[in-house]
Amino acid sequence: MSTTSGRKIIALNRAARRDYFVLETYEAGLELVGTEVKSLRAGKVNLKDSYCEIAEGQMFLHGAHISPYEHGNIFNRDPLRVRRCLMHKKEIMRLFGKVKIDGLTLIPLSLYFTGAKVKLELGLCKGKKLYDKRADSVERSAKREIDRTMKERNK
Repeated sequence: MSTTSGRKIIALNRAARRDYFVLETYEAGLELVGTEVKSLRAGKVNLKDSYCEIAEGQMFLHGAHISPYEHGNIFNRDPLRVRRCLMHKKEIMRLFGKVKIDGLTLIPLSLYFTGAKVKLELGLCKGKKLYDKRADSVERSAKREIDRTMKERNK
């Protein structure tokens, strides 16, 4: 777990930036139970293939896998259960409009601790096509090659 600007990062969703264009980012809290928080402190979470959905004026996180806590016995919950995201009602309604009208998706980008609270960084995303992914790959490899040649010339 790395620490940046008071945040202790628990998990990153690397696939999200590869598969989607991130237009805006938002911060939301998560409604969790005690054993889930203990499991998060151990870093046992997977955000791959997870997404957020807005229903009945509330936002829910689907598909995030938080492994059961080893010493949790009967208090452990289902690892793939749907969890409620905590945001202001106005923000949720604004996001709901963007998701429904513009055809965008809410994807979790990272999960981190801010003090004792667990926060979720959400991205308002638009899906990439295959040719977009190829262009990003070409751009990344070109940048890597430029950095390599600059490093060689500076020696």
